Amino acid sequence: MSEFSKNERKILEKHFSNSDKNVFAVITPRQVDRGALMSRYSRTDKSMRKIFLDEFLKNKNRGEEFYDRVLLEYGDDSVAELGIGQIAIEGLTNIAVKKIEDRRIGFSYLEKSSRYVSWDKKVKGKYKFLYEPTIMKTRFADEYIDACNLDFEVYSKNIEPMLKLIRERDSINNYKFKDKDGKEKKFSAINDDSVLKSSMRIYNAATKAKALDALRSLLPASTLTNVGVTGNGRAFEYLLSILFASKLKEENNLALQIKKELDTTIKSFVRRSDDKYGKVLQKYLNSVKKSAQNVAKTSISGTPIKGKVAKLVEYENENKVINSVISAIIYEQSPGISFEKILQQVKKIPTSRKKKIILEMANLRKNRRHRPSRAFEMAEYTFDLVTNFGMFRDFHRHRALTLERQLLTTHHGYDMPQEVKDLGMQKEFKECMNNTDTVFKKIQKKFPEEAQYVVNFGYNYPYMMKMNMREAVHMIELRTVPQGHQDYRIVAQKMYQAINKKHPILSNIMKFVDMNKYELERFESEKRTEEKRNRQ
Repeated sequence: MSEFSKNERKILEKHFSNSDKNVFAVITPRQVDRGALMSRYSRTDKSMRKIFLDEFLKNKNRGEEFYDRVLLEYGDDSVAELGIGQIAIEGLTNIAVKKIEDRRIGFSYLEKSSRYVSWDKKVKGKYKFLYEPTIMKTRFADEYIDACNLDFEVYSKNIEPMLKLIRERDSINNYKFKDKDGKEKKFSAINDDSVLKSSMRIYNAATKAKALDALRSLLPASTLTNVGVTGNGRAFEYLLSILFASKLKEENNLALQIKKELDTTIKSFVRRSDDKYGKVLQKYLNSVKKSAQNVAKTSISGTPIKGKVAKLVEYENENKVINSVISAIIYEQSPGISFEKILQQVKKIPTSRKKKIILEMANLRKNRRHRPSRAFEMAEYTFDLVTNFGMFRDFHRHRALTLERQLLTTHHGYDMPQEVKDLGMQKEFKECMNNTDTVFKKIQKKFPEEAQYVVNFGYNYPYMMKMNMREAVHMIELRTVPQGHQDYRIVAQKMYQAINKKHPILSNIMKFVDMNKYELERFESEKRTEEKRNRQ
């Protein structure tokens, strides 16, 4: 017999996916009520549906009241994770979007791609970059605008020539496509019109990606992009405090806009981001930054690194790490025995046997999605990296690691893609970069953070990454797949080689690192996409 009457079940079915099963979805329309129900659930022996009928049905403000008490009075931040918000942000720069994407817990992001979307279109006669409000009030405004316009002009006018070069150099006739009979054939041997059209779509998409990859180095950090953000209330509240604390006007304005929109859906979860509690947090964040600046000024000296760097600078002795990894592997299957005692015994196992254990773990992986067990998190690596900013944007998507970065400058030199040289546009490319350098240095003297906006994707950028072996496996295998950008493929390969050199036994777990070089990186991936499309 049901816990609820016929009338109650009828009501409940508007707010829950069912009224009589042990597993059900919460579909009540108000996000604040969903979160409050989940949180209230842990504080009573009532069923969730009973809580709804008793407390929420007759009181439309019950959700807000609950969070006001729990968040403001009790300070229980964890309950704010039960509210979910989704925000689309359009027209923000590559400086601001990286600040947002620095937040690694509680968020999922989807950002506009510079590989599939070109930035050659104008809106109301203007290219899509930020007229940075602080700079616009200074004597540098015209030089800033001219520098950004030059970058976009050179980028835009070379899209078609670059595309033509790539297609002439790497003809469609060099590639095979699946015909109606399921056999791979050269393009010239295909007669079926639908297969020919499909093959052209694959080739055109792959070559366009290659062309845009080569030219993205010209784009300035002021380039406007779009990003979709899904996150919980606690994560959004912290993000807003970060943006409110920023010295950049764009990020302050974004904080105001994001909060305004979140107030329409999860207001109770983010109200502390700029109230007295939020302002205390903002003050703390700026104090930490200032303190670090003072230490750096008084204790650190040196000259900026020039060129690309991918250097392993911190790691442990392999024998020590292997002992920890193997101990963690077998811990779950050793009931009642402490990690300390397991470790002591593992140390006595012969090295040859330990190697076999690691190899066995590696052999169990049949594809790169078979992630190593958490035991491999016992091994850690710290890398010094200097890559072009465009490539950093790709690596920045990996969040299960520690990443610290510096301000974007022109001090570390820049990359010129080989395709730019092949097209014979070196002079134009250098003109853009040199002009950027001149304008940047003028602005930097007074506005070091705002000066970042004028710096091109092609300029080198310093950052450090600390990751465990499990995350290294994921990142390096993913970033060496054939369809990856050639810039980050090379760096990821170097990272693998560095780990392999110091940990030759443990690195066997990195089974699917691709060390090959590919001319048309996106080709096979576009083929698979087209095949899936044709099956639908």
